[in-house]
Amino acid sequence: MLKPGEAIPLTIDSPAAGGRMLARVNGQVVLVAGAIPGERVIARVDHVSRGVVFADTLDVNAPSPDRRQPFGDPLCGGGVYSHIAYSRQLQIKGQIIADAFRRIGRLELPAPVRVAPSPEDGYRMRARLHVRGARLGFFRESTHDVCDARVTRQLLLPTCDALDRLGAAIRSAGLEAIREIDLSENVDASDRVVHLDAAATIDAAAIERLAAIDGLTGVASAFGVCGNAYVTDRLTLGDGAPVALRRHVLAFFQGNRHLLGHLVTHVIDQARAEGEVVDLYAGVGVFAVSLAASRGVRVTAVEGDRYAAADLAANAEAAGGSIVAVHQSVEHFLESADLRAGTIIVDPPRTGLSREALNGALRLDAPRVIYVSCDVATLARDVRRMVDAGYTIDRADAFDLFPNTPHVETVVVFTRR
Repeated sequence: MLKPGEAIPLTIDSPAAGGRMLARVNGQVVLVAGAIPGERVIARVDHVSRGVVFADTLDVNAPSPDRRQPFGDPLCGGGVYSHIAYSRQLQIKGQIIADAFRRIGRLELPAPVRVAPSPEDGYRMRARLHVRGARLGFFRESTHDVCDARVTRQLLLPTCDALDRLGAAIRSAGLEAIREIDLSENVDASDRVVHLDAAATIDAAAIERLAAIDGLTGVASAFGVCGNAYVTDRLTLGDGAPVALRRHVLAFFQGNRHLLGHLVTHVIDQARAEGEVVDLYAGVGVFAVSLAASRGVRVTAVEGDRYAAADLAANAEAAGGSIVAVHQSVEHFLESADLRAGTIIVDPPRTGLSREALNGALRLDAPRVIYVSCDVATLARDVRRMVDAGYTIDRADAFDLFPNTPHVETVVVFTRR
């Protein structure tokens, strides 16, 4: 049995979900950080859990041609794949999707998954940052140590500059109660709002001073708002249909500015031309409003989160009445739903569809289902149940919303057999 601290030679076999790569020693599975399939490395055992060994790369004896110098600290909030050439990252993510379907769902996909690429720099529109002492940034992987968000290259440089000014102002004002900061900006970064999560009251004057920082359009907290707590995105879809969406700084929204339009266009292109659309976990209405604007279809959009649901209602009203916005949990809505949907769109959280939600969606018996997922494991689990219930996988596509990380957004389209 391998023990923590032991250094071992390994040949890396294949990628594994979560960012590590898979190797074996005498039949024992070893998950290795900082490696690439095909490499021969020396790795040090970090820990052993449930018979699986976790190790970190120390030296690379036979490097892959796809190895590159990682930027900054690879463990700082989103750089686990930064040592891998970007084109290889896309291949690895496609392999991970196919492996999850094969291993968890016991399914073969109809074709290899193409992963749409994203520029690696400045892609991120939403982020949660942490304030610890004089530092403001991301958590280092598996720790509560704060590292500099700038070196991860996820945020725009003007965004990093605004955050530096914000951190300095927080320290200058002695606002030690502020521990977390939620950042949200729109695609062109003309709106940039932060929400302050504080353990004690922040007075209105302090919020007003922070809101005056260059580069911010609003500062919100539980104790008040100065400026605007919302950002507004304006998208032009493939057919030229303009879409405007307001969203609160705390509302969920797809985070990649470079691929947002491509993802939305792909999803609405897969919807059936006839019949009503039911959009479950609709968020602020990015798919619902886009469908109504570009295709003129009627959409019932369901969202349980209070911030996103309020935005959904406002965006639906602005869209002109072809969207019915429902503020309700998906499970509760589906208990009594009596609809004849031509298409169902589901975009659940990382945990996937609950059993109640999946059973309710299946009861609608829609000819087409579009499943948007940020977690391949829960997606493969749910797809297995949908296939068993009589659906066929038409296609699976992926979008690299999170470059240099093991995360990937997958869209699977089903038709009823």
